[in-house]
Amino acid sequence: MRVNGRVPPETGLLVDDADRVTLDGKPVAPVTRFHYLALNKPAGVVVTARDPQSRQTVFDLVHDSGAPRLFAVGRLDVATTGLLLLTDDGELANRLAHPRHKVPKEYVAVVAGIPGERDLRALRQGVELEDGVTLPAEADVLGALRGQARVRLVIREGRNRQVRRMLEAVGHPVRQLERTGFGPVRLGRLRPGGWRKLRPEELETLREAAS
Repeated sequence: MRVNGRVPPETGLLVDDADRVTLDGKPVAPVTRFHYLALNKPAGVVVTARDPQSRQTVFDLVHDSGAPRLFAVGRLDVATTGLLLLTDDGELANRLAHPRHKVPKEYVAVVAGIPGERDLRALRQGVELEDGVTLPAEADVLGALRGQARVRLVIREGRNRQVRRMLEAVGHPVRQLERTGFGPVRLGRLRPGGWRKLRPEELETLREAAS
């Protein structure tokens, strides 16, 4: 191995991006930085590396991202659409998904019926589920039409199918569900199946939320 054409000392040598490192005359690429992506997951796509039913996975959608291996930050069930964070920074992914950090996750659900103030108050105070009472959530009705309503719900936990179970518990089963925010990251106008890199300010705020 040579660094800038010279054999490094046996004690080792610190290098940076400006140094040219070769091994047997061939350039050695520096260790790549972590990748941080926001994906708009379509319905029917699974959040798993491999699917026994051969369904499309979220990792199929980001095969051209340049990251050899990515992790999903939390999960979305197969029918749920919207924002999913992907990264190869395993430490940050684990911290963001851990319930003790209470990183907010925003959803917009189309539900059967129109939740009243009593239903919203229950969601805001905590709902009794089979695995315990949920933490208080933000809950608002965004609009209603033909016996259905659009409900915004912000939770700070990550239980299995939690949003669906909470809304069903107050008498309003979910017809459609989309995650629209994770911490400071917003889904915005990202098309279904599309992805983008996180902006530096988003990444900084995510790290603060998980610290």
